[in-house]
Amino acid sequence: MGQIVYEVGDIVKLKKPHPCGSQEWEILRVGADFRLKCMGCGHQIMVERRLVEKNTRGLRKPDIDKK
Repeated sequence: MGQIVYEVGDIVKLKKPHPCGSQEWEILRVGADFRLKCMGCGHQIMVERRLVEKNTRGLRKPDIDKK
C-alpha cells in the first residue's frame, strides 16, 4: 500500500468526529506535526503525524476553479 501524500489545503476525514459533529479537517501545516482546522466550527489543533496517518478515513484535494 502506498504512502498518502498530505498537502496544505487538503481536507482529511478522520475516524472520530469532533464534538461539534464534523469529521472533516483542513490541513493548515504539514510536518512532524499537523495543524488541522475543523470544517464545522473552525477550531484548530496540533496533532502528531502518526496519529493523522492512523486515523485518516478519507482525503480530498481542494476544488480548483477552472476558468
